[in-house]
Amino acid sequence: MKKLLLMLIIATGAFDTAYAVNTNSSDSTVTGVIDNAQSMTLPDFSAIYDKVGKSVVNVSILQNVSQSKYSRYGVVEQKQRGLGSGFIISRDGYILTNAHVIDKADSVTVRLNDKREFVAKIIGSDAITDVAVLKVNANNLTPVRIGNPDRMKAGNWVAAIGSPFGLENTITHGIVSALSRNLSDENAVPFIQTDVPINPGNSGGPLINLRGEVIGINSQIYSRSGGYMGISFAIPIDYAMRVAEQIKQTGRAVRGKLGVTIQPVTADIAPSFGLGSPRGVLINGIEENSPASKAGLLVGDIILAINGQKITDGLSLSGLISNLGPNQTIRLEVWRNNYAIELTGITGSATKLAANNTPKITTAAPNVGMIPRLGIGAVALSSSQIRQLGLRINGGLVIRKTSDVAEYYGLRVGDVILGVGNTPITSLEQLNQLVANARQGQSIALKVLRINNNVAITMFIAVPILN
Repeated sequence: MKKLLLMLIIATGAFDTAYAVNTNSSDSTVTGVIDNAQSMTLPDFSAIYDKVGKSVVNVSILQNVSQSKYSRYGVVEQKQRGLGSGFIISRDGYILTNAHVIDKADSVTVRLNDKREFVAKIIGSDAITDVAVLKVNANNLTPVRIGNPDRMKAGNWVAAIGSPFGLENTITHGIVSALSRNLSDENAVPFIQTDVPINPGNSGGPLINLRGEVIGINSQIYSRSGGYMGISFAIPIDYAMRVAEQIKQTGRAVRGKLGVTIQPVTADIAPSFGLGSPRGVLINGIEENSPASKAGLLVGDIILAINGQKITDGLSLSGLISNLGPNQTIRLEVWRNNYAIELTGITGSATKLAANNTPKITTAAPNVGMIPRLGIGAVALSSSQIRQLGLRINGGLVIRKTSDVAEYYGLRVGDVILGVGNTPITSLEQLNQLVANARQGQSIALKVLRINNNVAITMFIAVPILN
């Protein structure tokens, strides 16, 4: 069976200094796009092509590659070429494109719609968001009009202009299939999913609404063949423009940071925290001296909203904090101990975490106490084991035996039970008493510390009460 691949599709574009999202755009489409919306089944995209096409550019790269093969002259240097698409976003020659388009390029050439060619300077790029900014020495160029992707809905018509397989100024169209797609744990970009035909060479080109406004940068496709198969993804233009402005000012992207690890609030977990239905995201880890710890957040808190914006999942949290950037004041609405509270914090700057010492537990062979209603056997942490963990806890239980049911719900031998919901657990008697008061079939959220591949993580696992 062929493997389903997430393809990066080469393309380029241009970047405008005046990039504010046009939130006051008229609902009317570009003149001529739809003469009579009620009588036509499909829009006419020719007006969009005429208006936006002049701002779309072709990007070609050249990369010198040394290959160690036999030659009377020694190492042979060959040149590799790549093609992409892009669009102008400022009159003085800034261009926006994908980072993967110009990655490792030794030279970049931009060809405009009027066939003029310029050697482009790479201002900077950001691999995480796949955004890059180029600059050509030209003036009085025609920039695209920036739209507001927040106004888009699934089912809206959109178009793309680019250079698929090197065929310049090709327009294709389709609809928005979904919004806020998360394609990677390391990437907070809320991609726009469409069914617009996108192929190698389209990367960096614009995704356009019926008003002729750019609402995204075509970036990736899902494919088994390497070509278009009906699923493509675009970076929302407001997100890309924030990154582009940072690149223009500093040469790199700077993202905000909160310093928490989180997990979803499921229907099984919500009751353990006093929620009637799943809402927000559950904090299962907080970095020391992070913006989260300074704001007073605790493991077991549920973040419901930030600055009035509801947090529905990890993508909405990471995307919001990342877009805010560092040194920004935030208001956090938090669910703690069955009450909503408000905290204030300041975002930090996202950097790679420094390596730290992973806590380890020296095991012995103590008597294992059973917790029948959870299907596990456990022993209390000794004082020396607590010191080894290096955590600010008064105790916990190390799981030494698990039933098939406990394993099915995610518990493992070696896990350390730190609490039930926000209630700390320090002894077998305490946990047995707590579960004795629960009804059969009810789920409780165990706060668990797990050391896996030398990485220590805290999580909440919903486990049903047995007979």
